[in-house]
Amino acid sequence: MRSENRPCEYATTFAPGLTDPEIAAPHDLIALSGKGVVKRYNVYRNNVTVSLIDTLAAIYPAIQRITGIDFFRAMARFHVRATPPTSVLLFEYGRDFPAFIESYEYARDMPWLSDTARIERAWLDAYHAADVPVLAAGALARIEPVLLAGVRFRPHPATRIVRSAYPAVAIFAMNRANGPVSPLRSSESEDALVTRPEQEVIVSRLPAGGATFLAGLIGGATLGEAIAAAFAEAPSFDLQANLAGMISAGVLSAVQHGD
Repeated sequence: MRSENRPCEYATTFAPGLTDPEIAAPHDLIALSGKGVVKRYNVYRNNVTVSLIDTLAAIYPAIQRITGIDFFRAMARFHVRATPPTSVLLFEYGRDFPAFIESYEYARDMPWLSDTARIERAWLDAYHAADVPVLAAGALARIEPVLLAGVRFRPHPATRIVRSAYPAVAIFAMNRANGPVSPLRSSESEDALVTRPEQEVIVSRLPAGGATFLAGLIGGATLGEAIAAAFAEAPSFDLQANLAGMISAGVLSAVQHGD
């Protein structure tokens, strides 16, 4: 199948209908045999759609397990039609899928599903993040106590935080693991920390105030500012436990002194 247009014009004409069945085959397409252009274009369109649905299934296996294959693929098909790929890298596709799930009519009785998908997306992004050494365990001990409050940190490229009003971390964990899924007995909100201190991506639940604390540090706040924000949100915030946890999880990669 080919067109007489130049390459960029050809792509502009050919591509839009691949994810939108309402768009007819380009009028100037011809087949080598001179027959069956529309049928061949529809086959190609279906193959593209199926490959993108398969990509979403590979990125969001827990979501597919929760909803079931048929529900997932129907939902994914609507997403593909609404959101064509913008990158040649398939692992970049589906970034908008969690937001799509949030607005998907037939998923409204699963309000925690979109946050679970956000954790899955964060897992993949952490997996593909750059390899950078994590902050050494003794880095803070080498800083003069009087200077600690003004210290800033450089986040590790793999670090991600996903905040949720639902037990999304538990839902993610039980549906990414092999074996039967146990009934979920908690309705508490859970904030996820996604890191990759070595080769393996780790998803853990943050304690009270932990997400605000780490989000501040990752966003460029000083240690003192991040601590103040964490205590303002959660008076029970455990500073020592959170400092130890962020070091062992590989949240940060370096200490920066001053502004």
